[in-house]
Amino acid sequence: MKNTIIKFSSFIALMLTLQSCFVAKEYTQPELTELNIDEAKFRTDNIAEDSLTIADVSWKEIFTDPVLTKHIEKGLANNIDIRVALQQIVASEAYFKQGKAGYYPTLSANAKYTHQEMSKNSQMGAFGSSLDQYELSGALSWEADIWGKIRSNERAFQASYLQTVAAHKAVKTRLIANIASVYYQLLAVDEQIKITEQTIKTRENGLETSKALKEAGSVTEVGVKQTEAQLYTAQALLVDLKQQSHILENTLSILLGDMPKEIERGTLAEQKIDTELTHGVPAQLLSNRPDVIAAEYNLRNAFELTNVARTNFYPSLSLSANGGLQSLELEDLFSANSLFANVIGGIAQPILNGRKIKTQYEVSEARQEQARLNFVQSLLVASKEVSDAMYAYNAASEKIEIKQKEFDAYDVATDYSEELLNNGLANYLEVLRAEENALNSSLGLVTAKNSQLQAIIDLYQALGGGWK
Repeated sequence: MKNTIIKFSSFIALMLTLQSCFVAKEYTQPELTELNIDEAKFRTDNIAEDSLTIADVSWKEIFTDPVLTKHIEKGLANNIDIRVALQQIVASEAYFKQGKAGYYPTLSANAKYTHQEMSKNSQMGAFGSSLDQYELSGALSWEADIWGKIRSNERAFQASYLQTVAAHKAVKTRLIANIASVYYQLLAVDEQIKITEQTIKTRENGLETSKALKEAGSVTEVGVKQTEAQLYTAQALLVDLKQQSHILENTLSILLGDMPKEIERGTLAEQKIDTELTHGVPAQLLSNRPDVIAAEYNLRNAFELTNVARTNFYPSLSLSANGGLQSLELEDLFSANSLFANVIGGIAQPILNGRKIKTQYEVSEARQEQARLNFVQSLLVASKEVSDAMYAYNAASEKIEIKQKEFDAYDVATDYSEELLNNGLANYLEVLRAEENALNSSLGLVTAKNSQLQAIIDLYQALGGGWK
């Protein structure tokens, strides 16, 4: 017994010594230069050098319309995609807990009764025709983490869990942006419907006027028909706008986790976003954008799984023990003479296994490279989206000024043409043309205002805002 204890202690000491030989590599976050990404070449004009970006601002400070705020809160609570992402976190967390438990031994208990009928012509059958055996036992097994396999597995599960957390944040960011985007589109269409309805009333009055002028000999039948055609054009446009409004309401209802229904909303004129559009240095995309963060955790997961695949080339050291009570008679089962036990320590080294270990390692390396490339792609896409959104905002702001001047010019031209017509210095077709241009310009101005709001939403989302 003393020799057994000495041998067992020596075996444990050997395992602890071998555990110091850690072959798994440590993960380090790659620098932009390692990924062949040059910050200086990001097409983001006027890059602020401070650490503050609009991504650090809560969505409640960006979107101040109380109706929109209420819709976003409802969407975050009820949206199906959000709820699916939360269940992904729950599942991943279970795997993470499993990975942490890898360091502990496994223990199982067994209760067994065996009845055996023996051949009378067999050697054992000469002593009896049947045999009963009762057993209560337990088994313990443990694998030493010599090469860091269990540690790498745990880290892989942890990275997978954090990836799902980041993915949930990405869904949240996208949902907030989508709700705000559809809401502003709906307000823009409402404004265009209002303009078109006013235009229809004006053209109905104009049609009556043109008929009266025709009776007076001031306008020909061509002028009357042109006025009538313009009225039908505006009525057809109104049908399209109302259809668009209906579709947007249904879209927003689904985002809010509701059945399609009429949506409560404010007006386009009430919408103001006063937050300064600073967007920080491109490197901050690493810490702000949830999809970029998720892509990096995916890379980390692949890195750790490559570590696991590498450890398979090395011998595994395991310890197993089982013991309990075993007796041929039930009444003797708990006797001291029924005790049995055995302890096994072993080292297993794979030699020939049909190239499975090497294949697994090569596949894990390829998947790690895929994850690295996906991470690089996420950064490139992020930089593009920031650049696009910032340029779109500046372009929309400039276009609003131009469209406002255009509308003012057409509005004045309409007034002048009507005055000239009343004095016999212009024909009715010139008045109709001026009115048509004024309508299109007015609708275009609303579109430009909506484009500016959409660009702010896109920039906020591109910088990873919304999840904080």
